Amino acid sequence: MKAAYLEVTYRHGKILAAYYHVPHEPALKSARTERIEPGLIVDIAANGDPLGIEITAPSLLTLSLMNRVLESIGCAPASPADIEPLVAA
Repeated sequence: MKAAYLEVTYRHGKILAAYYHVPHEPALKSARTERIEPGLIVDIAANGDPLGIEITAPSLLTLSLMNRVLESIGCAPASPADIEPLVAA
């Protein structure tokens, strides 16, 4: 995958959870998870590459928090538009 993107899961019209996919080799699979912040869990491949961030508490997410987590795992920062559906909800 070449570009980061947000995948949102809804239930009864409300955001239940989301997943922020970060660029990685398509063949990589999650080998472990690491809780970084409350409501944010990073999936990590066996080789240590981050695969994405599971957002289990979308209402707690801010752009600043997301970018702190992305920086801590060595990924490019998100733009406001990248997480707009979560912040707007």
